[in-house]
Amino acid sequence: MRQEPFVNAPYVVLGLLAAFALVHVARAFLSDLDDAYLVLALGFIPARYGGSPFELPGGDLSGITSFFTHMFVHGDLFHLLVNSAWLLAFGTPLARRIGTLRFLAFSTLCGVAGALTFLALNPGLLAPMVGASGAVSGMLGGLLRFLFNAMDRGGAGLIPEGAREVPRMDLGEMLRDRRVLFTVALWVLLNFIFSIGFGGLAEQGVAWEAHLGGFFAGLITFGAFDRAAPTPDEAGPPLQ
Repeated sequence: MRQEPFVNAPYVVLGLLAAFALVHVARAFLSDLDDAYLVLALGFIPARYGGSPFELPGGDLSGITSFFTHMFVHGDLFHLLVNSAWLLAFGTPLARRIGTLRFLAFSTLCGVAGALTFLALNPGLLAPMVGASGAVSGMLGGLLRFLFNAMDRGGAGLIPEGAREVPRMDLGEMLRDRRVLFTVALWVLLNFIFSIGFGGLAEQGVAWEAHLGGFFAGLITFGAFDRAAPTPDEAGPPLQ
């Protein structure tokens, strides 16, 4: 009998959730000074790439590694829980569809794209950007490439178990699908609200730039990681 993983999520998703949690728990055992140093060394700081007059924690090595390590550090427990919940929701169908290695590569690309967008819009900023929001937003973008096709073929129940059988929309189809366009517009609007600080969101330091950069990277590049996806003809008739 085939044994399903805990909460029916792929092991790669559970592994990432565990890594996020372990980093957060480990920080609780550090002094305030050591914790601050760790966050600065692992977080993504735009000032590293603009000739900062300060010697930043982590040095030149962090100028490379922070493109990746920032995704494993979260500002507080609420930040960790929100990103973990969305990772579980968006990452599960993607990982089942494209497999572990492609899922990790795709998620990393989206996270790096989020960091680059944050850098482009915040040159010289000394504050660190942390969290997996860019990568998770990219997962949402990738999911949109087949989510509505899944709904058309029998409902969202096809995800995650039937994720591999759902045809992927190409970019032209997405531009013609009102549901995709509405979701994209809603995501952009939501992050615009973040950017102007509605309800004090600006004070909470929401990295909306990383959200949008990761999201559009995922939306546009998902096809490169999904080469084995069926075409509409190969996928067969809608399920009843």
